[in-house]
Amino acid sequence: MRAFLKKEWLEFTRTGRLWILLLIFVLFGIMNPAMAKITPWMMQVMSDSLAEAGFILTDMKIDAMTSWTQFYKNIPIGLIIFVLFCSGSFTSEYQKGTLIPVITKGMPRHTILAAKTTMMMGLWTILYMLCFGITYGYNAYFWDNSIAEHVFGGAACYWLFGMWILALLVFFSILSRTNTQVLLGTGAMAFGIYLTGMFPKLSKYLPSRLMEGITLLQGTTNPNDFMAAAVVTLLMVILAIGMSVYFFDRKQI
Repeated sequence: MRAFLKKEWLEFTRTGRLWILLLIFVLFGIMNPAMAKITPWMMQVMSDSLAEAGFILTDMKIDAMTSWTQFYKNIPIGLIIFVLFCSGSFTSEYQKGTLIPVITKGMPRHTILAAKTTMMMGLWTILYMLCFGITYGYNAYFWDNSIAEHVFGGAACYWLFGMWILALLVFFSILSRTNTQVLLGTGAMAFGIYLTGMFPKLSKYLPSRLMEGITLLQGTTNPNDFMAAAVVTLLMVILAIGMSVYFFDRKQI
């Protein structure tokens, strides 16, 4: 397990994927408060052209909530990029045949699966916390985070949603042979859950509910409103990983 984790780490660093992801999440963390700070200036620059078009600008109130709104707009992009970078974690091994000598020498398949899953979910957690921490720090410096309610609860919701997406990625990586198939399977499942979430009676139990963490900060919802979705999502993560172990043990590599 330790040796395979080291192998995964070296692969992330030597291919440059780790540094690109690190740069992206750091930039997003900085951009959230930066966009909030420059918004009044941008609106002032555009005021003349907007006035000619018949739009009248009023004074804008910029605070920490403006930055947090930007955070919840940017972090889905970060998750998509992360998924794209990790989609070939298993399929590249199948295509190169690099797992065959490892397995024939006695390494259990579930150890390989555990190492790859741990690396992906661990990196997602670290990068997400880094992006969140940078935004939180700048918001505290420029404004006051107390204007937003349940800041950490809202962040935990989207983090868990990301873990669910990665669990799907692992599951479809076991079933598929190419990156395209992995991405199509993961995307189709996520989109299907999103569409199902349009039914009010079902939405509170689905992972898509966790994408609405910004409502916690705005005070329009409370943590109890997300408990059912969080529990169901956690169970779905465990189920996806369990099914991945089952099918990987029986997969012809």
